[in-house]
Amino acid sequence: MPIRVYSTLTRQKEEFQTVEPGKVSMYLCGPTVYKPAHIGHMVGPVIFDTIKRYLAYSGYQVTWVVNITDVDDKLIVKANELGTTVEALAKKMTEDYLDNLRTLGVESIDHMPYATQYIKEMQEIISGLIEKGYAYPLNGDVYFECTKDADYGKLSGRNLTEMLAGTRAETRDGKHNPADFALWKGSKPGEPAWDSPWGPGRPGWHIECSAMARKLLGDTIDIHGGGLDLMFPHHENELAQSESCTGKPFARYWLHNGLLRKSSGGKIGGDHSRHGDAVANQSSDMMAEKQAQEEQKLAGSKGAESVKTAVFAKFDPETVRFFLMATHYRSPVDFGDDRLEETAKSIDGFYRLIESFTRVTGQDFYALPIAKSRSASSELSGEPDSFNSELVALRTRFLDAMDDDFNTGAAVGALFDLRKMLNGFIAEHKLEADGKSNTAAIASLVRGVTLFKELSNLLGVFLKPIAKKASSGADDEFINQLMQLLISLRADVRKAKQFEIADKIRKGLTDMKVILEDRPDGTIWRREV
Repeated sequence: MPIRVYSTLTRQKEEFQTVEPGKVSMYLCGPTVYKPAHIGHMVGPVIFDTIKRYLAYSGYQVTWVVNITDVDDKLIVKANELGTTVEALAKKMTEDYLDNLRTLGVESIDHMPYATQYIKEMQEIISGLIEKGYAYPLNGDVYFECTKDADYGKLSGRNLTEMLAGTRAETRDGKHNPADFALWKGSKPGEPAWDSPWGPGRPGWHIECSAMARKLLGDTIDIHGGGLDLMFPHHENELAQSESCTGKPFARYWLHNGLLRKSSGGKIGGDHSRHGDAVANQSSDMMAEKQAQEEQKLAGSKGAESVKTAVFAKFDPETVRFFLMATHYRSPVDFGDDRLEETAKSIDGFYRLIESFTRVTGQDFYALPIAKSRSASSELSGEPDSFNSELVALRTRFLDAMDDDFNTGAAVGALFDLRKMLNGFIAEHKLEADGKSNTAAIASLVRGVTLFKELSNLLGVFLKPIAKKASSGADDEFINQLMQLLISLRADVRKAKQFEIADKIRKGLTDMKVILEDRPDGTIWRREV
């Protein structure tokens, strides 16, 4: 089936058709870099990195831009508080942001422009808007006149009266309408400033993205993304000024991801019912949904901690990414240690499958060659047996989910079922015991696990072995020898039918988060994540 996406602008799913056939231009609003990145800053990049992976797999050539706002009121205030320059603060916080993106496997961004690099392009748009009557200078500032744009508000669905409460406060006198927003701000003494036809100043918040998107991707882009909290006023104003300038649609599809909110409990990895249509039905009142999510969202302004100290210090980044993939991108995400702990337990089952595969086949899962495109995907249909028929059905389910507005939640559900199927196949054919000589079954297992790797990699997970916590080789050897001694003692007491002692050993290890697995070829142990 063709890829379909839900656009906030039309409030419906549409068949994905790009401006230029075979190519996708995608823009995501990045952060204002005035403080260390928190987990909320990671959600959009992880989601749109996954979208790019899937579009590239589906045959598209994707160009993805994420901007950095390195001049803004928040930056000026924070730099003054810290006794540093705006430039130095922005550089330091950008490095922190990029480091966190790399930690989560977001490495597919093609362009990361800084706002201060595009002042000329912003001034050109502003001049054009003034010439066309959409903007007016005022005492060193320049404002966009909202009433001159006949369809202003079409993205958020709000009228001008409603918008007054949501527009960033502009206190200077003389504006034609209170909703008019700043394209250019005259600088106060000591603030960053650039020369302009309207006097020294700096750009307004919204004009930055319009200029960078236009310069790098063209007048009309295919996908504009961002958090639901940016829909108004930021994206609304971007759209208005861009289309007023060019006379062309600014973006074909507006994709807004749901916001993080404090955990309210619930199961991860099992219930993926909030998929595309369910979320689409909630969008009849997009602004009500936006307000509800913003009231609970985790953000820097509400005390969210640095992602490094609050999250990565406690959980493996792959666990975090898998957690974000388990929910449809337009749904709000209940975030908390309890949910991440549940995800860690769920994802551990996939690691056990990978370990089992290596024991059975002697092959390195992470070195398995996989198809990089949908057209070159594993040839499974040529095998008529029931095992391959199940593989085909699960792959179809995964791809159908991703074709349906990038429904990663349903795709993750397919991965869980694929894991269950592969574990069942290993057990059925006793591949960890005397079935190791069954070359046909092992060949089928390799096909199935290769498919699992191909699909999971599209979500940006299981790309490489997770980093183990640092410990010396001597410590590792000592721990392993100690565990082998306990396993041997447990085997002896079981043989002597002293099951109470054997159970006590197992329970004691379980309390220490050490799991024993009794297999036909012996007992193995592992630490629980």
